[in-house]
Amino acid sequence: MVYDFKVTKRNGEELNLADYKGKVILIVNTATGCGFTPQYAPIEEMYKKYHEAGLEILDIPCNQFGAQASGSDDEIHEFCQLHYNTTFEQMKKADVNGENELPLYKYLKSQKSFGGFDDSKLGSLLHNMMLAADPNYASNPDIKWNFTKFVVDRNGEVVARFEPTDDLNKLEELIKNLL
Repeated sequence: MVYDFKVTKRNGEELNLADYKGKVILIVNTATGCGFTPQYAPIEEMYKKYHEAGLEILDIPCNQFGAQASGSDDEIHEFCQLHYNTTFEQMKKADVNGENELPLYKYLKSQKSFGGFDDSKLGSLLHNMMLAADPNYASNPDIKWNFTKFVVDRNGEVVARFEPTDDLNKLEELIKNLL
Protein backbone atom coordinates (compact mmCIF):
# COMPACT_ATOMS: atom_id res chain seq x y z
CA MET A 1 0.00 0.00 0.00
CA VAL A 2 1.25 3.49 -0.84
CA TYR A 3 0.90 4.51 2.82
CA ASP A 4 3.90 2.31 3.65
CA PHE A 5 6.28 4.75 1.94
CA LYS A 6 8.05 7.97 2.78
CA VAL A 7 9.63 10.56 0.51
CA THR A 8 11.90 13.50 1.23
CA LYS A 9 10.56 17.01 0.79
CA ARG A 10 12.60 19.69 -0.92
CA ASN A 11 13.52 21.12 2.49
CA GLY A 12 14.90 17.76 3.66
CA GLU A 13 11.95 16.84 5.89
CA GLU A 14 10.44 13.39 5.53
CA LEU A 15 6.87 13.07 4.27
CA ASN A 16 5.07 9.95 5.41
CA LEU A 17 2.48 9.06 2.79
CA ALA A 18 0.30 7.66 5.59
CA ASP A 19 -0.35 11.34 6.38
CA TYR A 20 -2.41 11.38 3.16
CA LYS A 21 -4.79 8.60 4.20
CA GLY A 22 -8.26 9.33 2.90
CA LYS A 23 -6.99 11.64 0.15
CA VAL A 24 -6.55 11.19 -3.59
CA ILE A 25 -2.86 11.49 -4.50
CA LEU A 26 -1.35 12.39 -7.87
CA ILE A 27 2.31 11.39 -8.04
CA VAL A 28 4.30 12.78 -10.97
CA ASN A 29 7.97 12.77 -11.94
CA THR A 30 8.78 16.19 -13.35
CA ALA A 31 11.52 18.14 -15.12
CA THR A 32 11.83 21.85 -15.76
CA GLY A 33 13.59 21.62 -19.13
CA CYS A 34 11.23 19.18 -20.85
CA GLY A 35 8.74 19.61 -23.67
CA PHE A 36 6.10 18.43 -21.18
CA THR A 37 7.04 21.07 -18.56
CA PRO A 38 3.98 23.19 -19.51
CA GLN A 39 1.90 20.41 -17.92
CA TYR A 40 2.72 22.13 -14.63
CA ALA A 41 -0.02 24.67 -15.49
CA PRO A 42 -2.97 22.23 -15.72
CA ILE A 43 -1.61 20.20 -12.79
CA GLU A 44 -1.53 23.36 -10.66
CA GLU A 45 -5.03 24.21 -11.88
CA MET A 46 -6.25 20.76 -10.75
CA TYR A 47 -4.56 21.23 -7.40
CA LYS A 48 -6.27 24.59 -6.83
CA LYS A 49 -9.60 23.22 -7.98
CA TYR A 50 -9.60 19.97 -5.97
CA HIS A 51 -7.21 20.38 -3.05
CA GLU A 52 -9.98 21.35 -0.62
CA ALA A 53 -11.92 18.25 -1.73
CA GLY A 54 -8.95 16.02 -0.87
CA LEU A 55 -6.40 16.07 -3.72
CA GLU A 56 -2.70 16.01 -2.87
CA ILE A 57 0.10 16.20 -5.42
CA LEU A 58 3.58 14.77 -5.03
CA ASP A 59 5.90 16.50 -7.47
CA ILE A 60 9.12 14.49 -7.66
CA PRO A 61 11.69 16.13 -9.94
CA CYS A 62 13.84 13.62 -11.81
CA ASN A 63 16.95 14.15 -13.93
CA GLN A 64 17.02 10.69 -15.54
CA PHE A 65 15.45 11.63 -18.86
CA GLY A 66 17.63 13.82 -21.03
CA ALA A 67 19.10 15.60 -17.97
CA GLN A 68 16.08 17.91 -18.08
CA ALA A 69 15.99 18.62 -14.32
CA SER A 70 19.61 19.58 -13.87
CA GLY A 71 19.13 22.40 -11.36
CA SER A 72 19.24 22.15 -7.58
CA ASP A 73 16.05 21.47 -5.65
CA ASP A 74 15.78 25.18 -4.84
CA GLU A 75 16.38 26.23 -8.47
CA ILE A 76 13.70 23.80 -9.66
CA HIS A 77 11.28 25.12 -7.05
CA GLU A 78 11.97 28.74 -7.98
CA PHE A 79 11.47 27.96 -11.68
CA CYS A 80 8.11 26.32 -11.00
CA GLN A 81 6.88 29.15 -8.83
CA LEU A 82 8.08 31.82 -11.24
CA HIS A 83 6.72 30.24 -14.43
CA TYR A 84 3.71 28.22 -13.20
CA ASN A 85 2.87 29.66 -9.76
CA THR A 86 2.90 26.17 -8.29
CA THR A 87 1.58 25.86 -4.77
CA PHE A 88 1.76 22.09 -4.25
CA GLU A 89 4.75 20.72 -2.44
CA GLN A 90 7.85 19.57 -4.30
CA MET A 91 9.96 16.70 -3.14
CA LYS A 92 13.74 16.37 -3.46
CA LYS A 93 14.99 15.39 -6.89
CA ALA A 94 15.16 11.58 -7.11
CA ASP A 95 15.55 8.63 -9.46
CA VAL A 96 12.43 6.79 -10.59
CA ASN A 97 14.23 3.92 -12.36
CA GLY A 98 17.34 1.88 -11.73
CA GLU A 99 19.60 1.07 -8.86
CA ASN A 100 18.89 4.26 -6.90
CA GLU A 101 15.18 4.57 -7.62
CA LEU A 102 12.86 5.62 -4.84
CA PRO A 103 11.22 2.58 -3.23
CA LEU A 104 7.91 4.34 -3.80
CA TYR A 105 8.49 4.17 -7.57
CA LYS A 106 9.39 0.50 -7.46
CA TYR A 107 6.02 -0.06 -5.80
CA LEU A 108 4.07 2.20 -8.16
CA LYS A 109 5.50 0.44 -11.22
CA SER A 110 4.64 -2.96 -9.71
CA GLN A 111 1.03 -1.83 -9.43
CA LYS A 112 0.61 -0.17 -12.83
CA SER A 113 2.91 -1.10 -15.68
CA PHE A 114 3.59 0.90 -18.82
CA GLY A 115 0.45 1.08 -20.93
CA GLY A 116 1.86 2.58 -24.12
CA PHE A 117 1.97 6.07 -25.58
CA ASP A 118 -1.01 7.62 -27.32
CA ASP A 119 -1.19 8.10 -31.10
CA SER A 120 -0.22 11.76 -31.03
CA LYS A 121 2.84 13.17 -32.74
CA LEU A 122 4.65 13.29 -29.39
CA GLY A 123 3.51 9.78 -28.56
CA SER A 124 4.96 8.50 -31.85
CA LEU A 125 8.17 10.43 -31.26
CA LEU A 126 8.61 8.91 -27.79
CA HIS A 127 7.71 5.45 -29.07
CA ASN A 128 10.33 5.65 -31.83
CA MET A 129 12.95 7.05 -29.46
CA MET A 130 12.33 4.28 -26.90
CA LEU A 131 12.20 1.59 -29.59
CA ALA A 132 15.59 2.66 -30.96
CA ALA A 133 17.12 2.38 -27.48
CA ASP A 134 15.37 -0.87 -26.52
CA PRO A 135 13.21 -2.93 -28.89
CA ASN A 136 11.47 -4.45 -25.82
CA TYR A 137 10.92 -1.16 -23.97
CA ALA A 138 7.14 -1.58 -23.86
CA SER A 139 7.34 -4.84 -21.92
CA ASN A 140 9.00 -3.42 -18.81
CA PRO A 141 7.27 -1.22 -16.24
CA ASP A 142 10.00 1.43 -16.06
CA ILE A 143 9.09 5.08 -16.26
CA LYS A 144 9.76 6.08 -19.86
CA TRP A 145 9.89 9.88 -19.60
CA ASN A 146 9.16 12.97 -17.52
CA PHE A 147 5.59 13.69 -16.41
CA THR A 148 4.44 10.10 -15.97
CA LYS A 149 1.59 10.24 -13.47
CA PHE A 150 0.18 7.77 -10.97
CA VAL A 151 -3.20 8.22 -9.32
CA VAL A 152 -3.81 6.79 -5.85
CA ASP A 153 -7.36 6.55 -4.49
CA ARG A 154 -8.58 7.42 -0.98
CA ASN A 155 -7.77 3.87 0.17
CA GLY A 156 -4.12 4.08 -0.85
CA GLU A 157 -4.53 1.88 -3.94
CA VAL A 158 -2.78 2.78 -7.20
CA VAL A 159 -5.68 2.99 -9.66
CA ALA A 160 -4.12 4.46 -12.80
CA ARG A 161 -0.95 5.37 -14.63
CA PHE A 162 -0.91 8.15 -17.20
CA GLU A 163 1.99 8.48 -19.60
CA PRO A 164 3.27 11.99 -20.46
CA THR A 165 1.33 12.08 -23.75
CA ASP A 166 -2.00 10.99 -22.22
CA ASP A 167 -4.95 13.37 -22.21
CA LEU A 168 -4.90 15.50 -19.05
CA ASN A 169 -8.67 15.91 -19.30
CA LYS A 170 -9.00 12.15 -18.69
CA LEU A 171 -6.68 12.49 -15.70
CA GLU A 172 -8.81 15.28 -14.28
CA GLU A 173 -12.02 13.32 -14.89
CA LEU A 174 -10.61 10.34 -12.96
CA ILE A 175 -9.52 12.58 -10.08
CA LYS A 176 -12.97 14.21 -9.96
CA ASN A 177 -14.61 10.79 -9.85
CA LEU A 178 -12.34 9.59 -7.04
CA LEU A 179 -13.04 12.65 -4.92
